[in-house]
Amino acid sequence: MFESLTDKVVLVTGASKGIGKEIAAHLLTCNAIVAIHYHTDEQGARSLLEKDKSKRSKIFQADLSSKNQIYTLVQDVLSNYKKVDTVICNAAVFVAHSVSKPTKDWFEVWKTTIQINLHAVGLLTKLFLDHFQEVGEGRFIYIGSRATFRGETEEYLAYAASKGGITSLARSVARSFGKQNIKAFVVAPGFTKTAMAQQFIAHHGEEKVLQELALNELTTPKDIAPFVAFLSAGLLDHATGATFDINAGSHIR
Repeated sequence: MFESLTDKVVLVTGASKGIGKEIAAHLLTCNAIVAIHYHTDEQGARSLLEKDKSKRSKIFQADLSSKNQIYTLVQDVLSNYKKVDTVICNAAVFVAHSVSKPTKDWFEVWKTTIQINLHAVGLLTKLFLDHFQEVGEGRFIYIGSRATFRGETEEYLAYAASKGGITSLARSVARSFGKQNIKAFVVAPGFTKTAMAQQFIAHHGEEKVLQELALNELTTPKDIAPFVAFLSAGLLDHATGATFDINAGSHIR
C-alpha cells in the first residue's frame, strides 16, 4: 500500500478533525500527497502537515455551504497539483432537528444539512469527473453512513436522507464512468466516536449506543482510516460501486 500511494494526490474534505483527519493522517504515513480541506479549524488542518514526508501536502479552506467557495477550492487544488488521483468526500454535518421543533426551524436545518452533505458532494463530483475524464482516471470515496440502510432516529432525518443520496450518487458514478477508468466507493461507518457525535451521546448516553453493537467498544476514526487508504491505493478497484460497512456489527446486511 505504501508503494501504491507514494506521490499520489488525494483530496480529503473535512480533514481537520474526526474521521477526515484520521484518514488524512493515515494517507500521509503511506507517503501520499494530501490536499487537506478544512472549514474553520485551520490549526487542526495545519497540524497534519507535520506528518507530511513529501512536504508537498497543502491545506485549503472552503465553506462547503457556498457553491462559489467549492469552485474556488477545486480551482486552488488543481492549480497546485496537475493531477488529483482520489477524492474523498468526507465533510458533513450531523445536526439534530427533532420533528417537535417548529416546521420553519426544522426545515432550516434540513436545508443546511442537504446543502453540505449532498449538494456540495454533487458539485465536487461533477468538477472532479471533468478532471478525471481529462487525465484518464480517478477515484471517488464517499463517506456514507449506516443510516442509509438501517435508518436513523427522528432527530436526524436530514442526515440520513443526505447519506442515502450520496450512496446512490456513488453507485451511479461507478456504473456510468467505469469504462473511463473512474471508480467510486462508499464507506459506511456506524456510530463513530468523534466530536461530531458528542451531542448524540450526551442526549442518549454512550451505554445505549454500546448496546446496539456486536463488539464491546465504539468504532473510532482509526478503525476506518486504514480501509479508506486501501481503497485510495487502488487495491480494490474491481469492487467499484460497492458499499463497505464499518459499524461494529450494529447493522449487518
